[in-house]
This record gives sequence, C-alpha cells and structure tokens, in this order.
Amino acid sequence: MMKARNPRRGTPLPEDGPTAPTSKPSKAGAHRPAASKVQAAAGRTASELIDERIAKLGGWRGEALSRMRRLIAQADPGVVEEWKWMGTPVWSHAGIICTGESYKAVVKLTFAKGAALQDPAGLFNASLEGNTRRAIDVHEGEEVDAAAFKTLVRAAVALNAAGAKARAK
Repeated sequence: MMKARNPRRGTPLPEDGPTAPTSKPSKAGAHRPAASKVQAAAGRTASELIDERIAKLGGWRGEALSRMRRLIAQADPGVVEEWKWMGTPVWSHAGIICTGESYKAVVKLTFAKGAALQDPAGLFNASLEGNTRRAIDVHEGEEVDAAAFKTLVRAAVALNAAGAKARAK
C-alpha cells in the first residue's frame, strides 16, 4: 500500500493523518507550523466563504468573480474550491488551477502554471514576465470570452493531472 503524501510538498504525511501537528525549522532555527490548507473558518466551507466574498464585493467585482467561478465549474465539474492564504479563493483539481483575487480596479485570476498553457485567444494579460504564472485581469466593463476561458481551465486541469501521474510513478 502506498503511503499518503502531502499534496503540497509531495512528502509523506504524519502517521496519524493530515491533521497531525507538524513543524519545520525556519531559517533562524525556530520552529513554526507547517503550511496547511484552510478548509473552513468558523465551521464554514470554502464555498461558503467564497459566496460571502462575492456578496461583500458586490457591484461589478462581485459579478465578475461570480461569473468566472461559474465558468470554472462548467469547465471542470470536479473542481475543488479552497480558501487559502488568509482569504484567497482557490480552484484546484490535482493541483491549483487558479486563484481569484479582487482589487479596487481589477479582479485577477492567476493560473498557477499559466506559462505552460497555450493561450491562442490571448486572455492572459498580466504577470506575463514570469516563468510559471500567468494572470487575467478583468476590469470594470470587460467580459472575458467564456469559451476561451473554459479552454484554459481544462488545459490547466490536464497539465495538473499529467504532473500528478508523473509524480505517482
């Protein structure tokens, strides 16, 4: 039987399960808690927290984030919603597909492995200089092409799945 592995680091999980306390030394040698996936806050699911974020944003930003969330779910019915990094919506399937951040002038969808994805429609318009991520900034009044966006989401899922299969070997 294969030992369970931490999906974030690929390291074995503690013997008593993924919720066991772990720590790792910092550069100064002190111990701090290892990074962990935030599944819920105050008993709420990640999906409920994302619903709340969309409602609080309201206006065009809430509408844009809500629309992109719907498109992600349509493109990948197996998507998992997560709430990470002190309040960032994250969509995953065999790894992170993208995050959904909101700023005053933009709703940003950052694809974790976007640089490795084909983007024939040219949706990526931010974070273009890096070797890993790519982002789509949605400004007020803009509407992202639904079909092209779904194609990007499906490509990100396929890339994650291929990486997961390679790591399992």
